[in-house]
Amino acid sequence: MKKITILGSSGSIGTQILDIVSKIKGYVCVEGLAVGSNIKLLKSQIKKFKPKAVSVNSAFDAKNLKKWSKTNNIKIAVYNGPKGLEKLAVMPSTDMMFASIVGSAGLQSVVAAVKAKKDVAVANKESLIMAGKYIMNLATENGVSILPVDSEHSAIFQCCDGEKKSQIKRILLTASGGPFYRYDKDFSKITIEQALDHPTWKMGKKITIDSATLMNKGLEAIEASVLFGVSIEKVEIVIHPQSIVHSMIEYIDGSVIAQLSSHDMHLPIQYALTYPERLPSNIKPLNLFEVGKLEFYKPDFNKFPCLNLAYYSAKKGYTVPAVMSVADEVAVAAFLNKKIKFTDIAKIVEKTIKSHKISKNISLDTLFEADLWARQYAEKIIKKEI
Repeated sequence: MKKITILGSSGSIGTQILDIVSKIKGYVCVEGLAVGSNIKLLKSQIKKFKPKAVSVNSAFDAKNLKKWSKTNNIKIAVYNGPKGLEKLAVMPSTDMMFASIVGSAGLQSVVAAVKAKKDVAVANKESLIMAGKYIMNLATENGVSILPVDSEHSAIFQCCDGEKKSQIKRILLTASGGPFYRYDKDFSKITIEQALDHPTWKMGKKITIDSATLMNKGLEAIEASVLFGVSIEKVEIVIHPQSIVHSMIEYIDGSVIAQLSSHDMHLPIQYALTYPERLPSNIKPLNLFEVGKLEFYKPDFNKFPCLNLAYYSAKKGYTVPAVMSVADEVAVAAFLNKKIKFTDIAKIVEKTIKSHKISKNISLDTLFEADLWARQYAEKIIKKEI
């Protein structure tokens, strides 16, 4: 019985993880759950999965949750805030933590889990963008695994399982292209509704907007570089509208190995849950005769400037990827709140990273300092104070 903790159990990935847990009963046990403010959903999850501990953002919600659990005769530890997340991350009874909190908020809990010798399944790419090398080195020191949950990184992981990383020539990272890769109208007039209308995947709002700007693919390129120990120059993005080939690896002998399946996040999530084993799943079997054709195109870096910014940040390294990720987080939130145009997202990110003074002394403190600086600087740009 594998015992897991899920940070971000009310989000898109978190709810899918629990859906899979309910379908493979007897294989996985839920020890801890964390949400931000969706207390109603958390209560239903507590009743169904019976975790030993939970964490929420506010002390007020935690106090009310304690009263509720006492009234309903539910024995459970209730925590709150960043410290609460860390307590869940290091629970002695947990084997694996799923990190699916959007943004930089989940970084400390990921580090805490690794130090406590827990395997970590990463659905929060920002942690690896901000502190990828730091986390991977820490994982090696503590003998734990960092497992990918994103469909593309799960595909790469499966394609290189048992192979030497030194023999990788290229990682071919596929992208659906989002709603705008063939769009030939004025990008500055793109609406929130248009940007949220992803043709393939159903995701949270932030990641859906990132998919529309292709920033998500830029972030994934950096994540692939970190997870699989290759330079960013070896990660090539390929537009693949059908989302059937989830990614490929080209080896030095010319062999290209790909992982294909129906586009369903349940598969990579289940693989992370059950690794190194495989269990039957309920996803739709892949029928290549129905698919008919598989298309591949080069991405347009001029049309999608966020791709350039991601590769630029990866090459600069140190604190720059963290600054880029945070600036994007702030800019996307501003777009969703109708404060800026769609095209302003890339402009805000570029201005922030180009104004950043790089720190080469990488630690959690310097990374969080860079995070705070980028957040404040991007917000000033939005308010037109700079």
